[in-house]
Amino acid sequence: MILLRERLAITPTVTVYLALAALLVIGSILVGASGGVLLDQSGILNILTRSTLLGLVAIGQTMVIVTGSLDLSVAYLAGLCSLVTAETMAGSTSMMAPGVLLALAVAAVVGLINGLVITVLKANAFIATLGVALILRGYLEHNYTGPAGSVPRAFQHLGYDRIGPVPVSALLVLLIATAVWWFSRRTRTGYHLYAVGGDLDVARLSGVRTSRIIVTAHVLCASLAGLAGVLLAARLGSGAPYAGTDAGFDLESIAAAVLGGAVLAGGRGGVAGTIGGVLILSTLDTVFDDLAVDPFLKDVVRGVVLVAAVALYARHRLSRGPA
Repeated sequence: MILLRERLAITPTVTVYLALAALLVIGSILVGASGGVLLDQSGILNILTRSTLLGLVAIGQTMVIVTGSLDLSVAYLAGLCSLVTAETMAGSTSMMAPGVLLALAVAAVVGLINGLVITVLKANAFIATLGVALILRGYLEHNYTGPAGSVPRAFQHLGYDRIGPVPVSALLVLLIATAVWWFSRRTRTGYHLYAVGGDLDVARLSGVRTSRIIVTAHVLCASLAGLAGVLLAARLGSGAPYAGTDAGFDLESIAAAVLGGAVLAGGRGGVAGTIGGVLILSTLDTVFDDLAVDPFLKDVVRGVVLVAAVALYARHRLSRGPA
């Protein structure tokens, strides 16, 4: 009986995609009633385009959440890396590779600092990454008042080109998501991410180098936020210091991971669910824009969706416990 219940159990990943399907149906009806079409080519393109940057950041955020950590610096880091990319390229095609590599290197260093502050100084992840975020914010506010630098037109193809109705950047995110899924589910380090998040002390006693795993997760998370900054520069044609914070990459990425079934205490979550969470948030934004919904109401609905998802997952785990 218990085995049958486990086989029939609906996982958080399945739940988030069922919710996405329901949202697409309801959204199509609401947009259609107002005279529009949600799932035509432009609507699908809009949803996928909204999903790319947040998707990258959320994939990285999922990895640190799985270890029981958190990263609140990703929004400012994405803005910083867009500036590094654009200012290094300075409109020159020959500087495209150095611009991308330098941006990713800067992101990796920031991730390394986050990880070391948490593991060596034993700082709480929330406080540590918030502190780094404030440092980045201070640097950006002191040195930039608006967009800076420029990327060559050839590089902008990465942000705008499509294969049919699918943006190239969305395919890149899908490729990265697949690679991260394989890494987290098929490698020893990936298993250790979940072990550390499940129980830090047990993982340590089992021989897992917990500090190294946490640092690795933060470096990977920051690198993906840096890649989001690179794509942001490709899309805008220049560096945008506050684009990441305006888009709310920090809290939005956490929300997407939680919608996908990640638990902030660690040990649970996955890339497949997170992508579903990203698509839900992007679809909500698209529907709201089509219906010209007030921004305040947008945040209220998104908050209700997030709280409902957390409550549903918690109830599901409790209902399975006694079995």
